[in-house]
Amino acid sequence: MADSPKEFLRNSVKDKLARDEVVASMIVRLVRSVEIAQLAKTAGFDSFYIDMEHNSFSFDTTGQLCMAGLAAGIAPFVRVPSIAPHHISRALDGGALGIIAPHIHSARNAKEVVRAAKFAPLGDRSIAGGLPHLRFQTFSAAETIQALNEATMVVVMIESAEALAAVDEIAAVEGVDLLMMGTNDLCSSLGIPGQFEHGMVRDAYAKAIQACPKFGKHLGVGGLSAYPGLTAEFVKMGARYVSTGTDLSFLLGAATAKAKQVREF
Repeated sequence: MADSPKEFLRNSVKDKLARDEVVASMIVRLVRSVEIAQLAKTAGFDSFYIDMEHNSFSFDTTGQLCMAGLAAGIAPFVRVPSIAPHHISRALDGGALGIIAPHIHSARNAKEVVRAAKFAPLGDRSIAGGLPHLRFQTFSAAETIQALNEATMVVVMIESAEALAAVDEIAAVEGVDLLMMGTNDLCSSLGIPGQFEHGMVRDAYAKAIQACPKFGKHLGVGGLSAYPGLTAEFVKMGARYVSTGTDLSFLLGAATAKAKQVREF
């Protein structure tokens, strides 16, 4: 039996960001079985996130994958289908160590996410017993709340012209840990769909990278898995979290390469 919930609640992503190291993450959008968590760990990823916004995974499946991540020692996050409080709390109670919130357009939206993801005094998340993060052990409410608030990450997506215009105000929100650029949707919102190497994209990243350290926050790169050179450029500029692509794209890419190899024999 552990003496404290903090013995269970180490978030390796938070630790790496605190050391100004780059975090590598993969998206789970296809595989519904728990093996994907250990595969991600073995491959060398620091984290994975289950993309409930863009797939049909249930909260039950999502919780199983999160628990597998906790057991494997890789930080499980969930991109929730919406910022509704019940979506955020169910993902976190199911085993997620972080929430990735889509469609954040303002500081007000970001505050709503923090309120749902954090316990008092930062928010009003409801306290549940028997959490998988703690291996279903029971600790005092005060210890549990403090440990979970410290370990749980709040990531907000910057994926619209409106959010980009308010990026300083969003970065200033207490309780937000990381701003992640949703480059694909951002391009569409800026009127340059699919033009990832456009100057407006570089300007957007520069603006967000400049905003984050003012408030002790970090920036993440999303949607640029097909542009490693551009991703490296933004990391050199200060981005520290990289979403590298989906399990679907990894499987399809490797399978396509093997089939091509055989045809060329």
